[in-house]
Amino acid sequence: MTETSVILALVVVTALGFDFTNGFHDTANAMATSIATRALRPKTAVALSGILNLIGAFLSVEVALTVSNAVVRIQNPDGTPKESLTADGGTALLLIVLAGLIGGIVWNLFTWLLGLPSSSSHALFGGLVGATIAGLGWAGVNWNGNGSKLDGVVGKVILPALISPVIAGVVAAVGTWLIYKLTVGVAQRFTENGFRWGQIGSASLVSLAHGTNDAQKTMGVITLALIAAGDWTDTGNIPFWVKASCAVAIALGTYLGGWRIIRTLGKGLVEIAPPQGMAAESSSAAVILASSHLGFALSTTHVATGSILGSGVGKPGAQVRWRVAGRMVAAWLITLPAAAVVGALMWYLGSFVGGVAGAVVIFALLLVLAGAMWLRSRVTPVDHNNVNDEWDGEQPADEPRVPAGTGAA
Repeated sequence: MTETSVILALVVVTALGFDFTNGFHDTANAMATSIATRALRPKTAVALSGILNLIGAFLSVEVALTVSNAVVRIQNPDGTPKESLTADGGTALLLIVLAGLIGGIVWNLFTWLLGLPSSSSHALFGGLVGATIAGLGWAGVNWNGNGSKLDGVVGKVILPALISPVIAGVVAAVGTWLIYKLTVGVAQRFTENGFRWGQIGSASLVSLAHGTNDAQKTMGVITLALIAAGDWTDTGNIPFWVKASCAVAIALGTYLGGWRIIRTLGKGLVEIAPPQGMAAESSSAAVILASSHLGFALSTTHVATGSILGSGVGKPGAQVRWRVAGRMVAAWLITLPAAAVVGALMWYLGSFVGGVAGAVVIFALLLVLAGAMWLRSRVTPVDHNNVNDEWDGEQPADEPRVPAGTGAA
């Protein structure tokens, strides 16, 4: 094997690893409220979400080949890598991509360990930005585009991050308020069972949209690496094995379930009732689909969190844990710079060691960090058995909830 082939293999494995963490990190966006209200049993919810992520990953690859163009200048408009980065067999570009992926994975795992929902997309973009700054300088980052439209880090990442959770929260708050207003006088057992079915439908739509959106990023990164290494030349298509492997990776990650984050979103922000859950999921789906139609990139994590907060604001007498929300917002604010720092450090380390040895060293360091965080998570494990335990030792509700369609005993 050549030096380029070894680094390419490490990039592919690392990219699929990122896709896997993306899956379990973002399961909560679609299924946290359905699990919290017991509309679906935990294992059933993550299985359904995994299947829909798998299907969604095959539905669209429209922007996969140019996805990194949103934040860094390592590609031409047609998706091919910059010629200056392929002069040495593509190793310069491969090291930037590898370091950026490691930055994204490390931040995903760290926030998962803390049970904090943060954007996997922003973690990936942050890692790529940091590695690109380290390798090419500040000019290698696409900060604002050419000024003709919202583009670059500011237009594609920062502005949507600020606006999308606010819009989703307002929509969810209004929707929740209307639901409770319109169902006054209707027996609770009828409304709760009906809204559980509605939750399942809206949560499924969010899962499908997530697979369609997020799996593309990893497909694009792998295909870019293949082109840089000279193993793929068709800039208009993605190899089928890349589509299939990315779809399976994100689906498997989703099925494992990011239980720590599911618990925070489902139990930590508000005590969610089925009407709130349906309003939150419906508003998330509406905002995600509308933004996709308009061509705006956004984080499903930010949208889902804003929707859940909005459902708490919209329900009369509901308690919102703003302290937990504040921790989430803090994680959002530092996601891109934190992942960028890790990406930059990894590039410097890989470049200092040099060649294939440098790539192997930073890949090994990723494995060590990932293993350490997994071992730390076992100290206070969260899984499908305790994901719905009451938050901070609060007393359980008088009437236990049952899955949708089973009715009352």
